[in-house]
Amino acid sequence: MSDAVAPKKSWRPTRRQFLLGLGVGGVGALALGLPAIRLEVARAVDKGLVPSSDPLDPTLWFEVLRDDRVRLHLPKVEMGQGIHTALAQIAAEELEVPWERLEVVHATTAHGPVDKQGTSGSMTVVGLYQPLRESAATLREMLRAEAARQLGVQASAIVAAGGTLSVRDQPEKKLRYGEVVAKHTGTWEVPEQPPALKPAKDFQFIGKSMPRVDLEAKLTGQGVYGYDQRLPGMLYGATARPPRLGSTLRAAREGKARQQPGVVEVLIGSDFASVAAESREQAHAALAHLELEWTEGESLQQADVDARTTVKDGEGVLVQEEGDVPAHLGRGKQLSAEYRTPLAAHAHLEPQAALVEVKPERVRVWTSTQMPGSIRKQVAKALERDEESVEIVPTHLGGGFGRRLDAKAPIEAARLSRATGRPVHVGWTRAEEFRHGFFRPPTHHVLKASLESGKVLAFDHQQASGDVIFALMPGAVSAVMGADFGSWRGATIRYDMPHRRTLAQRVELPVPTATWRGLGLLANTFAVEGFMDELAHAAGEDPLAFRLKHLGDDEMGRRFRRVLEAAAKKAGWGTAAPEGRARGIACSVDMNTVVAQVAEVSVENGRPRVHRFTCAVDCGLVINPDGAAAQVEGGIMMALSSTLSERITLKNGQVEAENFYDYPLLTMREAPDIDTLLVGEGDKPLGMGEPPMGPVAAAVANALFTLTGKRLRTLPLKL
Repeated sequence: MSDAVAPKKSWRPTRRQFLLGLGVGGVGALALGLPAIRLEVARAVDKGLVPSSDPLDPTLWFEVLRDDRVRLHLPKVEMGQGIHTALAQIAAEELEVPWERLEVVHATTAHGPVDKQGTSGSMTVVGLYQPLRESAATLREMLRAEAARQLGVQASAIVAAGGTLSVRDQPEKKLRYGEVVAKHTGTWEVPEQPPALKPAKDFQFIGKSMPRVDLEAKLTGQGVYGYDQRLPGMLYGATARPPRLGSTLRAAREGKARQQPGVVEVLIGSDFASVAAESREQAHAALAHLELEWTEGESLQQADVDARTTVKDGEGVLVQEEGDVPAHLGRGKQLSAEYRTPLAAHAHLEPQAALVEVKPERVRVWTSTQMPGSIRKQVAKALERDEESVEIVPTHLGGGFGRRLDAKAPIEAARLSRATGRPVHVGWTRAEEFRHGFFRPPTHHVLKASLESGKVLAFDHQQASGDVIFALMPGAVSAVMGADFGSWRGATIRYDMPHRRTLAQRVELPVPTATWRGLGLLANTFAVEGFMDELAHAAGEDPLAFRLKHLGDDEMGRRFRRVLEAAAKKAGWGTAAPEGRARGIACSVDMNTVVAQVAEVSVENGRPRVHRFTCAVDCGLVINPDGAAAQVEGGIMMALSSTLSERITLKNGQVEAENFYDYPLLTMREAPDIDTLLVGEGDKPLGMGEPPMGPVAAAVANALFTLTGKRLRTLPLKL
């Protein structure tokens, strides 16, 4: 007799994929020509990816235990964003189980639902809301049917509530979920069609601020992160890093590394040299005794990066075109401006980490990752093993922000474990994280516009950026797309103007760049919303009124109006700011979530100081208001830190920052008060993890202009 409705060992998603409605296809797409195809793709991407709503087999997700606990295996990783709590609320809503009996764990690639999409792009709740509800409801009905059989009544007579199944007219006849499972024999049949879902008016959990499911474990130190993972008899690994960007290993010899204290193995391959030792310190110390020859690499200076990341007029890929911008830019009052943003680090608290145990029959990898499926594939390839023999066990993550897509630490640990026959842990140092990871790419923006009768007639945005998504994709994708859709996220002009155009230019850099929280959202919104503020002042109008005047009467226009007016009212827009302070406003849309923010700033000792942020968000249905507010606060803090202080610089082919003393972050003392207003409507949730990042830099810069008369167009903002 089974103790639980247990997850199957693996599942490969075939139907529940993220769909991109391109509006073109097949021969018809080819007939349009590549520029037209790119524009159609860009329009579809700009609307946001839409998840399908295919139901999922509940036995992949849930275990119902005999003690009445229900264990939920989630394929999305918990990296501080509170996502496990929101997903647990969705599951508990349809499963009719008490909150305290629901236990949430990370799914592994061998146990529970495997999600090859990973955890990124503000798509977790959006993508799983419908499937998880349907899976939970299906399991509830499976238990209901089995309880009816055991109690000798029709299934329609059974009522599910509070983890108990009772007969409607005979409430004394009842079974707990655990009892139903304990008495069940045979296999569980999963219905092909999901049952009807609960109406919103009956929600008990969705829409309420439930306590975080991971809070106690993290407060008591029981929650395990990749850097903390341990096994008996494990070793520690370290790998030699190149002295410059672009350097590769030409030749390597053991030298005296093997004779150093604690060293168990020295492993040299065609492009790496690694050491395994009894302690992390011993492993890193032994690297200095390897005899290594590196290629010269790039003698890159910061000025080289800035020069390469510069817009070339009229070049790039058209990602937005309405009307005829070139024909109308010369009319009326004309304005132009240039904006720049720098390379930036992720600066998460936990560096890259993995523990790997390689055995003849299987490989187990405990790691801090946003992409378990991708890591499994890369580790299997490095070890020349069958992918099915590799199990990825996600741990808690000490921050992700797009940096946890990297497979280097798991691969380094896997090679050393295979060579030594013992588990090996690799944890990067902070210096390795800063100097040998990847960064948010730098950007350059050239904006032009013409004003007639107080309104914008034409608006042109040309931007250049290093790679974001293309860094993670095959070359064929970049060849077809032309411009990295991650780099121009937030770059298109959403106001109602007769002539508007956005050109995105891809810049190939010798510096590794890739995903960063919000991708290009912060940089692009800084440019577009900063320039929109410039246009308002040139027109002699209030920045809020000017924005409202340029909104359409369609649904998106109404949503923008709602958040702008809500944020402005709460912030006291139109009233006098406290002495020595000024306010600035900005807005954006990302993943179909609309955000407006008002920043209240001053200048202290020659530096900008932000005292208060007011943020209004339309993110559709809110699962957990406290969780949503926390996402807003976290996004604002991260974006504000980038706005005021963060910048990665290069000198002689090397990243200058080595630790946080070289890369200052926003401190608690500098953190502003934040007011969050959740003003959305709708019956489905929208993206929440990254959209609040968008307007931050622009709102601060716009406020500083009102206060000082200086228009700051380069991040970080310096007076």
